Amino acid sequence: MTVPPSEHATATSGAIPPPGCPAHTATGTDGATRLYGAAAETDPMGLYEKLRAAHGPVAPVLLDGDVRAWLVLGYLENRDVASRPTQFSRDPRVWHGWKSGEIDPATSPLVPMIGWRPDCVCADGEEHQRLRGAVTAGLSQFDHRGIRRDITRFAHQLIDTFCESGEAELVARFTEHLPMLTLTHLLGASEESGPKLVHAARDLFKATETSLASNAYVLESLERLVVAKRSRPGHDIASALMAHPANLTDEEVQHHLRLILLAGYETTANLMSNVLRMVVTDPRFRGSLAGGQMTLPEAVEQVLWDEPPLMVCPSRWANGDTTLGGQEIKAGDMLLLGLAAGNVDQAIRPDPSTPVHHNRAHLSFSAGTHECPGQDIARIIADTGIDILLTRLPDIALAVPEESLTWRSSTWARHLTELPVKFDPRSPKADEVQAPLPAPPTQSGAMPAAPARPVAAPEPEGRTSDGRPAPRASWWRRVGRRLRRR
Repeated sequence: MTVPPSEHATATSGAIPPPGCPAHTATGTDGATRLYGAAAETDPMGLYEKLRAAHGPVAPVLLDGDVRAWLVLGYLENRDVASRPTQFSRDPRVWHGWKSGEIDPATSPLVPMIGWRPDCVCADGEEHQRLRGAVTAGLSQFDHRGIRRDITRFAHQLIDTFCESGEAELVARFTEHLPMLTLTHLLGASEESGPKLVHAARDLFKATETSLASNAYVLESLERLVVAKRSRPGHDIASALMAHPANLTDEEVQHHLRLILLAGYETTANLMSNVLRMVVTDPRFRGSLAGGQMTLPEAVEQVLWDEPPLMVCPSRWANGDTTLGGQEIKAGDMLLLGLAAGNVDQAIRPDPSTPVHHNRAHLSFSAGTHECPGQDIARIIADTGIDILLTRLPDIALAVPEESLTWRSSTWARHLTELPVKFDPRSPKADEVQAPLPAPPTQSGAMPAAPARPVAAPEPEGRTSDGRPAPRASWWRRVGRRLRRR
């Protein structure tokens, strides 16, 4: 990770943080609160509400190593920060903490998350547009029907490994595995490299003593991938980034692959786990699905409101002195977007029990010019994978008491550790699922050719031949009938 040179420091840099910075606030109930440790790990949402009650929509907090920052808790304040790049930069070299001695770049586990990198997340203005344009083009080259076919194939293969047993632990066997297979495929990496690569990527979010080593492993693996794709490009994101007119360097390609891997895997795996937990633990949630009051894509949006897969987004840095949520923000201060806290802000959700599944105005994919460009792919993975699982195992039920479920939390995210379920054993059927079609050839000066229609193959129950849910998907009716029979 690159340490910012001194010329990028602001005028307020120095041995002592500037007046008004949260570093001057005493640690304690009325001062900066640790955003790590027991309270943050066991009840992060409760911690956010305590901070909101004590400080309002913006609160002083401490990151690992007691690094000072502001946590933005209000919905409107989050959108304000995300939508004003000239006031709140994404370039971490603005932060005064690099020169104040508040962090050791060589050892701090925060560096993989807040250090500068040559990617679009750490850029503003024209440079951000150049880099983001390449990423957007790399992601949009994939036909959504083709992505669904791949997800369908992977999902059936995974379900076949446990469907005959009548029981499974879905986090390890499904919700973490399916995004891994899909993303490594889209990036252009081999399926064999996936498990270790995404394990290291997830470790970055934990901010532990192994985070720096995990970050190094991810970068080394992606550097090898870039070298391989330079000599033998394919129909994948790595090759698309290299071929884009923005002329990304190999280092820029490498870091954008890292960005897509980290953001895409973490959010999608957590989202799938959270949706399936609601299905097997909340009768009203499941009943709304079974009764047709809520579609599966709408169920995903409801969970994105209530349990964002990324709870805190690092980071923004103030380009100058300003006021936000009643707090005096000084030039060079670090701000964190509190996505989970903003989504439950009473200013926009006075009654959190009111369904909002029809509304995509949540903060779960951030907002403004840096809103996640890969969110549609995350939704496709979640929608398709969960639909296939519930279609094949409509009687799925939690196999342990709900109160025994546990989570692993970090400053940035909260992960369900296990989701044991039971169901009636069923036979494998992956051999009935058609293989994905090859990508259509690129035709110079003409519209891309539509892929040839495949020879009809036996369709998974309740799905069309291209892997999409069939109209008026039968799973909801079957679950409804089962619930009525009980």
